[in-house]
Amino acid sequence: MEILKLSAPCKDYIWGGNRLREEYGKVSDADKIAESWELSCHKDGQSVIANGKDKGKTLSEYVAENKNALGTACDRFEYFPILIKLIDAKDNLSVQVHPDNDYAMRVEGEYGKTEMWYIVDCEEGSQLIYGFDKEISREEFADRIKNNTLLEVTNNVPVHKGDVFFIESGTLHAIGKGILIAEIQQNSNTTYRVYDYGRVGKDGKPRELHIEKAIDVTELCPPKYDTKPQGKPVKIDGGEETLLRSCEYFNVHKIKVSGTVTLDADEKSFMSVLVLDGSGKIGELDAKKGDSFFVPAGYGRFTLTGNLEVILSDIV
Repeated sequence: MEILKLSAPCKDYIWGGNRLREEYGKVSDADKIAESWELSCHKDGQSVIANGKDKGKTLSEYVAENKNALGTACDRFEYFPILIKLIDAKDNLSVQVHPDNDYAMRVEGEYGKTEMWYIVDCEEGSQLIYGFDKEISREEFADRIKNNTLLEVTNNVPVHKGDVFFIESGTLHAIGKGILIAEIQQNSNTTYRVYDYGRVGKDGKPRELHIEKAIDVTELCPPKYDTKPQGKPVKIDGGEETLLRSCEYFNVHKIKVSGTVTLDADEKSFMSVLVLDGSGKIGELDAKKGDSFFVPAGYGRFTLTGNLEVILSDIV
């Protein structure tokens, strides 16, 4: 059993920039890199193993051959449970919403999407949309979409490095320009666009909106959660650990390593380690800013060594 280093598929959506190429070492032939999918078994972009005896296989192929690698906590999921991305928003993303599991399975044939954002970096004055600033009716929502006045009732939140946004399915949201995010989400690529600033796609036509579906699934109220980590920083041997968010779909911590931190991947769940900053080692593998690793369930104890800031995700 090995720790796997992963190579990320990249997406060149129109709002993206090039920080993921220039600062995080991502590789793509496209002009821009909007997203890198750091842990993915999704059909729209697969992580590829970059080391060891399984080098060149997709993570999906590896999991199919190693059923126990996900862990017993994943038995309740029909598919690989999560998708982890780095997102570089040079421009505003569309105002959008994701359906819950029941609606998404019935209409789209895949999971819905609950997600969390960790603000890795942002320009001064950056904002994003997080729900509404007041409760509104479905009729008002539909009218404001039609009349182009939706942004008058959205909850616009200034962002700061280290903020955490927990975005349950049904929450209206939009990442604003100048923000770099680590996103941990359900394994889904279903998005309903509500408003897109009148932009056109690569084909020269306005990008598709999904108004009726969005009206079906959107929670028309202010957000339930604040924008801080769920837990306080806790000193641990070799560093500091902060619970960012735990829910039924994922369990996410940030770990600052200043020496050696020992972790244990038991039979319950795999661990994903995404390096946000610094350099060092994950087990015996070299690790630097932008690297992503998959530690199979049952691997046992391993170390994070060096000066590193990582996002650690597993299933509970």
